[in-house]
Amino acid sequence: MKTKSDRVLRLLGQYESPNVLWVDPAGGWPIVWERARGAEVWDAAGRKYLDLTAAFGVAAAGHANARVVAAGQKQMGRLLHAMGDVHPHAGKAELARALSGLTFERWSGGRTFGKTIFCNSGFEAVEAALKTALLATGKRDIIAFTGGYHGLGYGALNATHRAHFRGPFAAQLRQFGRFVPFPATAKDLAAVEKQIRRLLRTESIGAIVAEPIQARGGIHVPPRGFLRVLRQACDQSGALLILDEIYTGFGRTGRWFACEHEKTAPDLVCLGKALTGGFPLSACVGRNDVIDKAWPRSEGEAIHTSTFLGHPVGCAMALAQIGELQRRRLPERSAALGEWLAEELRGLKSGAVRGRGLMLGLELREPGRALRVVKDILQRGFILLPEGADASVISLTPPLTITRAQLQSTVRALRASLLAVA
Repeated sequence: MKTKSDRVLRLLGQYESPNVLWVDPAGGWPIVWERARGAEVWDAAGRKYLDLTAAFGVAAAGHANARVVAAGQKQMGRLLHAMGDVHPHAGKAELARALSGLTFERWSGGRTFGKTIFCNSGFEAVEAALKTALLATGKRDIIAFTGGYHGLGYGALNATHRAHFRGPFAAQLRQFGRFVPFPATAKDLAAVEKQIRRLLRTESIGAIVAEPIQARGGIHVPPRGFLRVLRQACDQSGALLILDEIYTGFGRTGRWFACEHEKTAPDLVCLGKALTGGFPLSACVGRNDVIDKAWPRSEGEAIHTSTFLGHPVGCAMALAQIGELQRRRLPERSAALGEWLAEELRGLKSGAVRGRGLMLGLELREPGRALRVVKDILQRGFILLPEGADASVISLTPPLTITRAQLQSTVRALRASLLAVA
């Protein structure tokens, strides 16, 4: 008997690009989501799962957070769409002000502020930052890092390292990225710093682009001092420091933004994912002097814009999401729960555990084992994802609202799956 899930997968197989969805010929993957609330997801057959991904880190304040949903519904009934670069709406102004307060005003103690370029998806925020760097410095090239992931648009692909994503489109890429190793140790950092300074001397480098913690690269945490090295190199060369906090932002690593672990502020920060809790909205926020230097004042035709720029529903949801993160002190909660969960994962004695806050990875060295564990644990009612170029790291990035009891049940299920997939 055909189920609703079967019908959905059949339709997608017939009408969606074949490159999007992987369906395991043996069955069991994927599931078809029907609804979600908090840290729980129900599939089309009514089965409940615990979500340890927060849907790629988006649902930081929980799936279908009541206040975020209410804000979006209210806005839909009042103003569903506006004309972002022509006739604005109040929510866009309010959100730009809120993002300035959370970033550059807070980082500088009020001595400076931020200006925002609103976008729709994470890679667009990265591309807005790349454009800003070119306009501000007049230099076309960038330094990026091996293992880095900054999205799949043609501009962002110049900073995304993995050949799987870049290779098919290399013939059309300008290839202005210069890749250096992402450091794992203090010794690595010293060698990487030398490479960066050499490139800054010999090439036309306008920016350094980095994730404070690599997410899709395999939950890689750089050695302490990494961001300060980048900051100093940029200050001395005139290049801009772009930090991609699309995944790490909004409390994921136990601070509002991961750069705060090193007390190092960028010139431009890229935000997305948890910004709205579920609506496609992203932002490139830059220090006001950097943005003003780069971008000319509009004379009626913006040189970087889009139809849905600063969408009213997205802005309303983002303001509510930020309010929930603040009201429930979710960044602090992420720090405490993450420290506890990391110790629990180490207790499994199955592989290296790394990460910060509720952005953790369990590395399994045996080829293919992480993916097999992820598939096995899905049948036990837990949604996880593998990360890294070889899919050897099981990542845990749950909603920041998840309970300790739910995390304990996850650890028990992981133990069972690790034994089953030995």
